[in-house]
Order: sequence, then structure tokens, then C-alpha cells
Amino acid sequence: MNDAALHDHPATSERSRCPWAVDRDGSRTYRDYHDLEWGQPLYGRDELFERVCLEAFQSGLSWITILRKREAFREAFAGFVPEKVAAFGAGDVTRLLDDARIVRNRAKIEAAITNARAVLELEGTDFSTLLWSFAPARRARRFTSVEEVPAVTPESTAMARELKRRGFRFVGPTTAYALMQATGMVDDHIASCWVEPVG
Repeated sequence: MNDAALHDHPATSERSRCPWAVDRDGSRTYRDYHDLEWGQPLYGRDELFERVCLEAFQSGLSWITILRKREAFREAFAGFVPEKVAAFGAGDVTRLLDDARIVRNRAKIEAAITNARAVLELEGTDFSTLLWSFAPARRARRFTSVEEVPAVTPESTAMARELKRRGFRFVGPTTAYALMQATGMVDDHIASCWVEPVG
């Protein structure tokens, strides 16, 4: 079944999901993100660099805000290719601060540029491999409610500490754990959710 058919299929729309995957505006933004992306294993330097940046921009905001601006972020940040973002200068910072389509926060914009440079400075270390090295062993069972889901874990704290040591910014333990959830390093779909565990 293709994505379009999946979205419109009655059995899919009526399935039990994690409680946060509700679009109160009638769109399918949260639902589609939950069903097709969140918690699915993601690898690749550029793909994970994008997620690190978006998680940092989300800090203090709702994730739906970031999802709605995602394509604009990709355009504004040159597809989140680290070599391109690392080359951004003062003029690019000004351009991004003037771009109403994205989150215009100077500290977060400058952090994205700094983090792109940090990715390129990982001598002999693959960014994807580095991040995944902090993934814990799979839990024996899923949590039964969102109240059980942690905001920070020892692994996310260790990831944040290592990224900070390597010059990354705006990636604290909570942001690191959100990244781990989003990219399938941990499975935080609750037990009643229809999305099947991976691996």
C-alpha cells in the first residue's frame, strides 16, 4: 500500500496511536509523522544532521511548529548538507533572521552553523555511527502510557556530553533524547500503538 493509500485507508485512520499524534487542525501532519517517521531507524550523516538541527530549533516550541516549517528549513539551510551550512557567514545569518518561514532565533541559527562545522571536524568518526553508539539495548516491553516515557536517560546525557565535548551546541540531554526517540534509537511508541516495533 503506498503512502497516499495508507493515509486514507479507514483501518489506518482508526488505528490506536500514541496520544500525542493528534492533529487538532484537521491536517494529517502529526499523524503522518507518527505513522511514517517517528521511531523509525534513521541513518546517514546529512539526515541525522538535519534532525539534530530541527530538534535544537524545537527547544522551547511545539514540534508541530517545526514540522510545518520543515520544508522551509530545508530550503533555508541548503538541504542540511554540512559542507554547505558550515560555509555560512554573517550574511547568511542575516538572511535567515529575515526569513519569516523558519524559526528566527539567532542563537539556534548560529548553533546550526557551528554544529555543521563540528560534523566536518569529526576526524575518523562517522556522525551517524557516533550518534548510534549511544543507542541503548531494546526494552523488553513498551511503556503502557506516555507518563512512563522519560525525558532524559543516562544514554542521552552521555550523548549530549560527548557532542558538547566535540563542539556541538543546543544539544542537551533532553534534546538528545528527543533525537533518539525520533530516529529510532529508542522505541517510545506506547504498547497500544499500532506501529510495529522495529528490529
